[in-house]
Amino acid sequence: MTWAARSRIALWAAALTLFGSQVEAQAQTDFPNRRIHVIVPYPAGGIVDIVTRITTDRLSALWGQPIVVEAKPGANSNLGTEFVAKAEPDGYTWGFLGPAVMANPRIYANLRWSEKSFTGVGVVAWAPAAMVVNPGSPAKTVKEFVELAKTTVGGLNYGNAGVGSSVHLNTAIFMSGTQTQITSVPYKGQPPAILDLFADRIHLMFASIGLVAQHVQDKKLKALAVIGNQRSPLLPDVPTMTEAGYPAINVVPWYGFMVPRGTPQPVVEKIVAGMGEALKDPNVRLLLEKQALEPVEPKTAQQIADLIATDTERYAKVIREANIKLNE
Repeated sequence: MTWAARSRIALWAAALTLFGSQVEAQAQTDFPNRRIHVIVPYPAGGIVDIVTRITTDRLSALWGQPIVVEAKPGANSNLGTEFVAKAEPDGYTWGFLGPAVMANPRIYANLRWSEKSFTGVGVVAWAPAAMVVNPGSPAKTVKEFVELAKTTVGGLNYGNAGVGSSVHLNTAIFMSGTQTQITSVPYKGQPPAILDLFADRIHLMFASIGLVAQHVQDKKLKALAVIGNQRSPLLPDVPTMTEAGYPAINVVPWYGFMVPRGTPQPVVEKIVAGMGEALKDPNVRLLLEKQALEPVEPKTAQQIADLIATDTERYAKVIREANIKLNE
C-alpha cells in the first residue's frame, strides 16, 4: 500500500470518528427525541406501579415524548432490575427501584447486578411505615415494646412480607437498633400478615401506612411509631421513631428512577433536571401524598448518589448482622 493510500485511509477513519462523535453529541443534546421505556419490577396496579405513572405522566407532558411503563415482576424484583441493568445505557431505559436494589445483592448469592450497575436520576418518594401491634398489646410506646420483647418468655414474633422486603428490612433494623430478637413469621405480602395481627396471632408488624392507617383510626390496630422524616398526616398523633427516642432506627425507605451505569452524563443531568421539575408540580405531590407517601424535594445527581451509598451501607450492615441470605 502506498503512502498516499495509507494517508487517505487515515483521513477517512478520522472523519468517521469525528462524525460519530458529532452524532453522539447531537443525540445527547436532543435527548429525549423518542419513546422512553420504564421498567417496574413489581406487579402492575400496585403502589410502586402507580407512583411510577404519577411521575412519568408529568414528565412526558413536560418533554413532549411518550414514556411507556412496563411491569416486569418476578424473583423479588430481581428479574426486572436485571433487565434494566443490561439495557443499552443511552437514557431510554429506566427502572423504578427501591430498597431491593441496595439490599438484594447482599441477600441473593447469584445476582448478575448490584447497585453499582445503576446511576440514580430521581428520588421520588419516601415510603413511611407504621410500627403496629394488636390493640391488646400491653406496650403503649416503642420503649415498652422493647422491654416486652426482652422479657417475654418464648419471645415475640412479627409478620414478614417477604425476604428483603421493606417490612423485613425495617424489622431487622429495629432489632439491630434495640438489641432484641423477634421471630419472623413469613407471609405472601402485607395484607395476610395484617389480618393475623388483628387476630393477635403475631405481635408486631412494620406496615405501609396506607394499608393500616384506617385500622389504627378504627382501633383495630395500635400504632407505636412511624418510620418517617415527619409525622404522617394520616396518623398525626403517632410519633416518628426519632421522636420516640430511636433515631438510628428511623431509616426511611424510598423509591426512585435509575438508569444503567454508563449512561452519558449530559443525559443523566437532563433526566435529573426533568425529575426536579416534575416533583415541583403541586398535583404530582398531592397524588403522591394520597398514596400515603412523602414526596421528596428535588435532588442533584450527586445527592442521589450519596443517598444510594449511605443506604447501601446501612442495609449491608443489618443484612450481615441478621444473616439474611438466599442461595438463589
